[in-house]
Amino acid sequence: MKELRILSPTAILGYGFPMESFVEGMKRKPHVIAVDAGSTDPGPYYLGAGKSFTDPNSVKRDLEIMIPAAIEAGIPLVIGTAGGSGARPHVNLTLNIVKDIAREKKLSFKLAVIQSEFDKEFVKENLRKGNITPLKPAPQITEADIDESVHIVAQMGEEPFIEALENGADVILAGRSYDPSVFSALAIKNGFNKGLAIHLGKILECAAIAALPGSGSDCMFGYLHENDFVLEPLSPLRKCTTLSVAAHTLYEKTNPYVLPGPGGAINLHESQFEQIDDNKVRVTGSRFVPTEEYFVKLEGVKRVGYRTISCAGVKDPIMISKIDSITESVRDRVKNNFETYGIKDFFLDFKVYGRNGVMGMFPDAPHSKSDELLIIIEAVAPTQEQADTICGFARSTMLHFGYEGRIATAGNLAFPFSPSDAKMGEVFEFNVYHLMKVKDPKTLFPIEYIKF
Repeated sequence: MKELRILSPTAILGYGFPMESFVEGMKRKPHVIAVDAGSTDPGPYYLGAGKSFTDPNSVKRDLEIMIPAAIEAGIPLVIGTAGGSGARPHVNLTLNIVKDIAREKKLSFKLAVIQSEFDKEFVKENLRKGNITPLKPAPQITEADIDESVHIVAQMGEEPFIEALENGADVILAGRSYDPSVFSALAIKNGFNKGLAIHLGKILECAAIAALPGSGSDCMFGYLHENDFVLEPLSPLRKCTTLSVAAHTLYEKTNPYVLPGPGGAINLHESQFEQIDDNKVRVTGSRFVPTEEYFVKLEGVKRVGYRTISCAGVKDPIMISKIDSITESVRDRVKNNFETYGIKDFFLDFKVYGRNGVMGMFPDAPHSKSDELLIIIEAVAPTQEQADTICGFARSTMLHFGYEGRIATAGNLAFPFSPSDAKMGEVFEFNVYHLMKVKDPKTLFPIEYIKF
């Protein structure tokens, strides 16, 4: 095989794509349709809660097109990080959708389901053996951290996908996956350059985001050859340029020249980007450098409490000029009030949009100026009832807070919603974000085969 062709329909399963672009992709006779279905970008909640950040109806819409198209063309469909986070509940969510589609459309195919959630005892055993190290700035973990975790998943490389392909799977549904592996597995199985295959997968995982104008809801096509790969958007509205493709190569990386992953890293020092026509870019020179030992990335979350928020607008220029001192005074008042009742274990924050709502986490960032603000009052406590109480008290205190220069005697805040307070439910945080040394990257990720 001198050329391997890959169709990436959308940046994340459920984001959708124009049917016209997908049809154009199928006209190019791809050898595989591959799609990433998840990310840690939406934060720890979805892994902890066992829920998907993409709507199931949208996921079904995408799969109702992809699965029949792949079966008709006689090519595999590969799905990674099912359900958004890739733990067992997320894989099962997507599996049920696949079963519904197979039943409703009377489809016949072989499905491989690859799990990526680890048992806590297995992780603790590896911790005792010294096989787990932090991904900085994460601290070293303890067995107590592992016990606190709700779900712990590992990013699988291409090896489990290759095994499923070798066993004749028509559709592969995988748990947490190293994003490029979903796209590179068939190519690596067929002997193509691993560095080029994974680099191509790195770009295809986000579909047309690497084009101009970028879109996560449009298709991208990849052509892999012995010494290069070529990228082509499938909508006439978009173009790949050397700038757009090179820029996306830098996406989500701490080092512009090294792309780490399971078992090694892509060295990009010699990568070159060439415009070969109006909307296609050729890439050469990317090399895979294996590590001496094989590592997989672990992701785990723990429950830290429950959240309630209240959103309010501020227009008074006097209040705006004193907003930092006002929020600190309200915070002190809340702390003082609940210490009286013995409630100390809570978190209270004021996110001030229009001033430093986004950049407030950086102490040295200059404050922007605005003639109106949106303040989000956030309370996190061990129970939902306590979070409700703390948020409500902070909201009412700020609503009637008297500050120097205040003229009005009515409320300080304008509430866009009634009720003013919203229960946000459980709160999770990442407590496992580490590398684990493994001997066999395939046996860690069990595969179940289902025939429809």
